[in-house]
Amino acid sequence: MRTQPPVRPEPRTHTLDAAPSLVPLLARGALLSPFKRPRPDARVPATRLLLSGVRIDLAHLAAYERLCGFATGADALPVTYPHVLAFPLAMRILAGRAFPLPLLGLVHTSIEITRHRECAANAEYELAVLVEKLAPHRRGTEATVLTEARVHGTPVWESRSTYLARHSPRNPGKEPTRDPTPGNPRPQVPAPAPRQDPRTLPALAEWRLGPDVGRRYGAVSGDRNPIHLHPLTARLFGFPHAIAHGMWTVARCLAEYGPGQAVEVRAEFRAPVPLPGTVTYAARGPEFELRSGGRIHLTGDVRPTRPRDA
Repeated sequence: MRTQPPVRPEPRTHTLDAAPSLVPLLARGALLSPFKRPRPDARVPATRLLLSGVRIDLAHLAAYERLCGFATGADALPVTYPHVLAFPLAMRILAGRAFPLPLLGLVHTSIEITRHRECAANAEYELAVLVEKLAPHRRGTEATVLTEARVHGTPVWESRSTYLARHSPRNPGKEPTRDPTPGNPRPQVPAPAPRQDPRTLPALAEWRLGPDVGRRYGAVSGDRNPIHLHPLTARLFGFPHAIAHGMWTVARCLAEYGPGQAVEVRAEFRAPVPLPGTVTYAARGPEFELRSGGRIHLTGDVRPTRPRDA
């Protein structure tokens, strides 16, 4: 009989005076990780973190834009940048004792972004982060993290990210798919076979990725997960190579795509992008993807924002 996750109590809002420092959070998350036993029916933290008065560091914004391929000097934030702004708040929750999944090895599997209107680079933002739920995944347990950005109390941007903690499933009838190499479980959902039909997206660009892409994005985003930094640290978590951050890959694709002001973005990180490597960006209409050879690493789409309910 399938175990249902418990109902999450109404979250308590905790207001922060400043953005948390990431280095102590990463250290705490690493120290606590070996003691956590992830399961989909665990309770999620009943805390919503709130940070007001957030101003944009224009030098940091420019560094992010250059690394991800966005044009620099624009009055509006790239559609993925609020995720970086709120990352320290998310890390405070994910690295805490109350969060039931180990931080080390946590894999970003998907993101949905809604930008309700253009996010100005000179605006003052209020950021909020909470964990909405846990859910069973065929490779372990997945957490959904909700992030919101407001200006003068009006929502301008929100996202839902899913993060996977890999572990043996509790249902013995559903074993995780394994890599053909003995003893080497694949870290993410395996990519489907190459498309052989007219729906195949046309290739528009090819990018050669250096071995330092993970370290460079980690420096600008604060996300210094060991799987992105070096082959030696990546191997500790079952990855034969360091892999690119999922948020760098989707940001790079959206920089190439060039979405409008109010958009909804959905992206699924389907297979890791090994570093170094060469990838192909493809798109048609609202859809885009990142692939190499016969493997699809990322799929996504960009659509106009639906009107909010009155």
